[in-house]
Amino acid sequence: MSLSSHLEELKKKHESLSAAVEHAQRSPGISQSEITQMKKQKLRLKEEITRLTMH
Repeated sequence: MSLSSHLEELKKKHESLSAAVEHAQRSPGISQSEITQMKKQKLRLKEEITRLTMH
C-alpha cells in the first residue's frame, strides 16, 4: 500500500469515527466511557496522519 493510499484510508477512518462520536453524543444509550474511547481512537488516528504527513 502506498503512503498516499494509506493516508487516505486513515483520513476515511478518522471522518467515520468523527461521525460516530457525534452520533454517540446525541444518543442516550451510549456511555460516556464508550464516547471517550472513540475520541481517543480518533486522536490516535489524527496523530498518525500528522506523523505521516510530516515526513
